[in-house]
Amino acid sequence: MSVKRIRRRGRVRKRVRVGVPDPSLTATAGVAAIAEFVDKLDVVGRFDRGVGQLKKRDRGASAGELLVAMAQSQLLGGDALVCLDRQRADVAAGQLSAVPGLASTTAAGLARRFGPEQLAGVEAAIADLVERSVDLLPIERRIGLGARVTVDLDSTDVEVYGVKKQGVAYNYQGQRVGRPHLATWAEAGLTTAADLLAGNDDVRPRAADMLVRALAGIPVSVRAAAAAADRLRTRADAGYFTAELAEAAVEAGCDFAIAAKRNTAMWRAYASIAQDAWVDAIDMPGAQVAAVDYAPAGWPEHTYTIVRRVRIEAEAISTDPRSRRRRTIDEHQLTLALEGVATHAYAVSFIVTNIPANDRPGDTASTTAGDAETILDVEAWFRRRTDIEERIREAKLGAALRKLPSADHAINTVWMWAALVAGNLSVLLQALTGIDQNGRAHAARLRHQLLCVPARLVHHGRQLTLRLPPGEHLLPVVLTRIRELDAAA
Repeated sequence: MSVKRIRRRGRVRKRVRVGVPDPSLTATAGVAAIAEFVDKLDVVGRFDRGVGQLKKRDRGASAGELLVAMAQSQLLGGDALVCLDRQRADVAAGQLSAVPGLASTTAAGLARRFGPEQLAGVEAAIADLVERSVDLLPIERRIGLGARVTVDLDSTDVEVYGVKKQGVAYNYQGQRVGRPHLATWAEAGLTTAADLLAGNDDVRPRAADMLVRALAGIPVSVRAAAAAADRLRTRADAGYFTAELAEAAVEAGCDFAIAAKRNTAMWRAYASIAQDAWVDAIDMPGAQVAAVDYAPAGWPEHTYTIVRRVRIEAEAISTDPRSRRRRTIDEHQLTLALEGVATHAYAVSFIVTNIPANDRPGDTASTTAGDAETILDVEAWFRRRTDIEERIREAKLGAALRKLPSADHAINTVWMWAALVAGNLSVLLQALTGIDQNGRAHAARLRHQLLCVPARLVHHGRQLTLRLPPGEHLLPVVLTRIRELDAAA
């Protein structure tokens, strides 16, 4: 590199010229950690065995290599298929990668071959991967996972543009969207089942089947431990308010808790609660909780309803009839508050559940003080349903599920699964290397601290050496811990 001295404002500095590109440099040295982790858990092999061959002739990239390549691309910040081409051009990272570089056109062609059988194989492979990963966890963490197993159900909308995209439709907001429908194992932070629906598809008819598939993705030993302690549960928001899901949960050995729609029967149940039955909620200032012996028609035996109310001062209530909060207030209370007769009103939520509310399993709930502690625990546990919303945010912002990049529904479905696999790999990598002891890192922070780290790849003595910039780095720690995982466990 040649330099030329120049003078500016009394000081001399060097003018720098850009030299010849150095193919030994990479901006994503953390690919080495992904590669060793993928190899250690045989991720590619598990997907290949689950999905099977995509082509009659066994040549070129396999299903496992496709999914890992797309997941790796999203972990590194890629948000479109073309990012595979850009990352493929990184020579040094290509030598470190777990899978060969794929052209975007090749990836799209392979993804088009995924049908229902192949997608079912993806879920089977994830179940196999999760079971293997749980076996490698320290005994304390394995025991903790079996203390309670919760399956969360939720969906999200991904807006798309253009008229030629398959498998999308207008939602109630007038947006053309695809609708990823997810089931997650809350305690582990892992997605175990998913479908890509259209924006006008109702998730309720599909919820029971999704729950069964999600449970199949959780290791048998963990499910058995949770079931033995009556700690196998599922929870969902009001979009899943259907007796079929509750029946499916009971048949699968699960207790359920599902947010209920605010219909006339629910408001009557709310009105029947005595004022002295309300108890302050756990870790939610201003909220109170009570239980009532009401079950919607056709729901399983021992179903009852937990009610939560939150005080709202009259001046804080919007006068806009489109306000979402107004729909949570009893219409008579709302009228009095808006007219200035009442100083406050209550925003009310309902949870329909069969989780035993006292020390005698199988007994129905009552509003007695003896049951209050358990009812409070159930309501506080249900509020943590936001765990699945965190998984969705990670898939959208940490990976690239905020887009559906193709006009082909099959490609978009594989893209969705790549985003979910990326999220699962991030969770498992942090858990098995112990770097999540102070809290699990979001993908953006993991990318900054571990994955997108610049380095020079040096070939010497038939070995590859990464030379990192000066300072402390997480990559050497993670690589060491991955290599220490018990391969014979």
